[in-house]
Amino acid sequence: MSAPAVSPPPGQPSRRLALAILCLGQLMVILDGTVVNVALPAVQESLGLSPAGLGWVVDAYLIPFGGLLLLAGRFGDLFGRKRVFVAGLAVFTAASLLCGLATNAGTLLVARFVQGAGGAVASSVTLAMVVTLFTEPGERAKALGVYSFVQSAGGTLGLLLGGVLTQALSWHWIFFVNVPIGAAALLAARRGLGAERGTGRGRSTDAPGAALITGALMLAVYTVAEAPAHGLGSPHTLGWGLGALALLTAFGIRQARAADPLLPPRMFRFRNVTGALATHALLISGMFAFQFLAVLYMQRVLGFDEVRTGLGILPVPLLIGAMSLFLAPRLIAGFGPRPVLLAALVLIAGGLGLLGLVTADGAYLTDVLPATVPLGIGFGLAMPALAGLAMSGATARDSGLASGMFNTVQQIGASLGLAVLSTLAAARTATLLDGGAARADALTDGYRLAFRVGACLVLGGVVVAAAVLRDPPRTGGAPAARAEAARPVETGEAAEPDTASA
Repeated sequence: MSAPAVSPPPGQPSRRLALAILCLGQLMVILDGTVVNVALPAVQESLGLSPAGLGWVVDAYLIPFGGLLLLAGRFGDLFGRKRVFVAGLAVFTAASLLCGLATNAGTLLVARFVQGAGGAVASSVTLAMVVTLFTEPGERAKALGVYSFVQSAGGTLGLLLGGVLTQALSWHWIFFVNVPIGAAALLAARRGLGAERGTGRGRSTDAPGAALITGALMLAVYTVAEAPAHGLGSPHTLGWGLGALALLTAFGIRQARAADPLLPPRMFRFRNVTGALATHALLISGMFAFQFLAVLYMQRVLGFDEVRTGLGILPVPLLIGAMSLFLAPRLIAGFGPRPVLLAALVLIAGGLGLLGLVTADGAYLTDVLPATVPLGIGFGLAMPALAGLAMSGATARDSGLASGMFNTVQQIGASLGLAVLSTLAAARTATLLDGGAARADALTDGYRLAFRVGACLVLGGVVVAAAVLRDPPRTGGAPAARAEAARPVETGEAAEPDTASA
């Protein structure tokens, strides 16, 4: 049996079409993670949701999304990544329609849960399909630049789109807009993505392992998503967190003993896989909260409305696009992904450090805009380099799993970083308010603390990347993938790690 591969019709235009389809589907999923945040007040007023119920409009999407990424990525390897991508996109599109049609809280929450599940299934295999389509290093760097732009800037664009649609039409349209786009992407995917074969024949899907890891990840996302409401040290947070840890431990034991594990231990023998995942977790934990805390600063302290807030964030996705689409591929081709990543992480830490200096009587041009420049440039350079390093150790049969792992780390890191940093900001603000400080001063001091801690997390990523990551050879293709190509898939043997990546 040959290794799984995405095989669009020969010729560069077809591969570009396939890349456009994959990125369009990914953009919809990423946008929906943030587009609803700006519309939450309108949703609450329309459906009469309580503050706790309003939080579940976000959590009902995040929990299945974070929980199913790893499992769906493995299913892509076993049963065909095109099949998994199309199925996930169809579920996501149908659930978006149900979200837009919702007239009560129960319908909206159920539809959001289904939407998160569909989004996870579609996005879990996208990165794997991109790196399988583009194997030559220069082409792969450009393709990863496009993918990283969508991945990085989509969330920020969601904030702007959510404000515009909510103010111009209604909150229902933040979901309705997905329906024609999703339908077009589905039609294009059937023709633009070539046929492929998975490696599932004769292989176990490791149902016990799948149940354990899905439960562990869903419980972990729920725990960190609810942590700001209950407190990081509360019995609720600690209890559910220990439950997630217990399931994760049981999953690890299962993988060590299973004949055909869902997450083969060999995945962690490649230093670039483990190093890139650790760096990714620290980067996202520190950077992701920027979108939400900077929005809160502009709205609560500077007095911006939804549209002005979205425009205030706009320099970040614009710079991410310019860097990831045009400059990052050239720099990575010239210097290698590791030096580019290190420089980018330093820029991001510097941008968060600048936000750590904002004042209560500040202005956008002096307090926020200067920080958006290093943040946009740094993130636009970091994500293509990081994605390439994370996938450089993946074998052909495991690239879907590696893609799922990369996206799972991003989701867990984002949820955990947001929970920790927002809790720190809220606690600092509450302490100052109790001491008689003015509300604007107390809010600003809380945001400053969160931004500074975020900068420290990103600097931790610099340390990990410098110590662990190595540039892969530039001869084309991942080292492990080249080794894998020389042996039959049925043997179940792990490819021997190349010294450059393991």
